[in-house]
Amino acid sequence: MRAIEFQRYGGPEVLSLVRAEAPEPRPGQVTVETRWAGVNYADVKARADGYRVTSLPYRPGLEVSGRVRAVGEGVEGLRVGQEVAALVDGGGYAEVVRAEAARVFAVPDGLDLRTAATLPTVLPTAHALVHEVGRLRAGESVLVHGAAGGIGTAVGQLARAAGAGAVYGVASSDDKADFALKYGYDDVFRPGTFDADVLRATGGRGVDLILDPVGGDTLRRGLEALAVFGRLVSFGNAGGAEPWRAGQAELYAHGRSVAGFSVLALAQSAPDALRALTERALRTVRDGTVILPVTAEFPLSDAAGAHRLIGERASTGKLLLRTTD
Repeated sequence: MRAIEFQRYGGPEVLSLVRAEAPEPRPGQVTVETRWAGVNYADVKARADGYRVTSLPYRPGLEVSGRVRAVGEGVEGLRVGQEVAALVDGGGYAEVVRAEAARVFAVPDGLDLRTAATLPTVLPTAHALVHEVGRLRAGESVLVHGAAGGIGTAVGQLARAAGAGAVYGVASSDDKADFALKYGYDDVFRPGTFDADVLRATGGRGVDLILDPVGGDTLRRGLEALAVFGRLVSFGNAGGAEPWRAGQAELYAHGRSVAGFSVLALAQSAPDALRALTERALRTVRDGTVILPVTAEFPLSDAAGAHRLIGERASTGKLLLRTTD
């Protein structure tokens, strides 16, 4: 089979196409003949900085769609040839991928494999940010950083469906802002002025919920843009700054709170909770509440092109690799 790996950290050029033996499933696992693989910012961080990399060489890729190739001992509910999407620990940029059966999900009826590859990371993350962790209530306002990204587009739609009173986004360009406005947002601000823009838009009140994948100073500024009893959910540190800590001085006076979420961490610590979360999230696709746009696709052999697009912060929606050139 063909796969993408890197043997040293660096720019997109370190990604190379290799040939390798196809993996076989161990007990509790399946192998999937991959048709599509999602490309995420976490993959870029792995290649550039070693994020979540245990050893080199390393094959990136956290989500795939395709058909079950083989079923390991003790696996129930999955069969050879079945169309599935899977969340994996790595190795998704390959023609055959090994996955824990608990993280493999049947593709909903009527959904094509191309769209299914967008689901394993984005959809449960977006659902958790809005509902399980963010606990958005009807009539409340929300601010979402990275509004034009895959998670951002899903969150905008979920927040609107949940009855949010106002859905604000943050995006780095006019083109990205225009894109986000198609997916549930009322207004989209710029990173440099989002806190002042929020206070202006809300008459000085602030927003009830902020969803922040950036961290650092952005998180600190976000706390100041929260309403009384407001919540902030951190789900990444894309800015690369040292983590900023909130304590009594920042939280007590206005009853604010900070929470966190990582779909990859949940997969390790509470796989049953992840499966239940993903099943709930999948229903929003089946019933048409959420549409996840694929805005660019690349052949497996040009994984570097996908990484360049994300690394330049020029992407919107979801990027995919296809295993057929």
